[in-house]
Amino acid sequence: MSWTARLLIALALVLAGAAAATWGLAHYHPAARLLGVVPATALAQPQQAQPPAQQNMVPANPGQATLNPAIAQQIAQLQARVQRVESESQQAQGSAGRADALLIAFAARRAIERGVSLGYLEPLLVDRFGADHAQAVAMIVTASRSPVRLTELIADYQDLESQLLGPPPDEGVWTGIKRGLSSLITVHRSDRPSSQPQARYNRALSHLMAGEVDAALAETMRLPGAARADQWIGRAREYVAAHRALDEVESAALIGNPDAG
Repeated sequence: MSWTARLLIALALVLAGAAAATWGLAHYHPAARLLGVVPATALAQPQQAQPPAQQNMVPANPGQATLNPAIAQQIAQLQARVQRVESESQQAQGSAGRADALLIAFAARRAIERGVSLGYLEPLLVDRFGADHAQAVAMIVTASRSPVRLTELIADYQDLESQLLGPPPDEGVWTGIKRGLSSLITVHRSDRPSSQPQARYNRALSHLMAGEVDAALAETMRLPGAARADQWIGRAREYVAAHRALDEVESAALIGNPDAG
């Protein structure tokens, strides 16, 4: 065999050995690390990275996150202050509405007592109390259009004295004689008022002077001549009904009617 052939065979063997060594070092890490061909840090298993979705994950409910105690205290104080301001605002609105309702009710009473029409107070009265006190408002409005003054009731009552103390219109002669005889001598308990017509009339007039028209009306209805005072009785009843209606709306204003706010 010639030297050329031998050289070619040797070169082929060297290349084959080099290829085998390269393949072995690539697949056998301990040998490569022993020979220093591959650094040990490069062969270490890389640490598994956290998925991006987990790295940037935010709590589903931020309110559940733990807050700094000082910040939490400040938030609680602010919430309490907001609630206090809202409560005070509601109370102020309720007080203002109640004051307006009282002003309207008192002004309406003043107009009725003076015997003048309500004027601009009428729509205010209807708007403020008409929803829950329609009957009382209607009575007040009607009374203002046909006013009955207390001074007029007193003066007319004094003019009716003789008619109220006289016998009933349908009284017979014999009934009148018996009534006259029974009035000569009367006996009654000291703790009870006298039932004599004059005593009743005097009590009724005293009630009128004190503004107690309902009590005066009750005494008048027991007088013998009450049937002759139908017109006065009707006006007295209108006066009593109007003032009871005024009492109703004033009570509603004092209590604080929800519809009046």
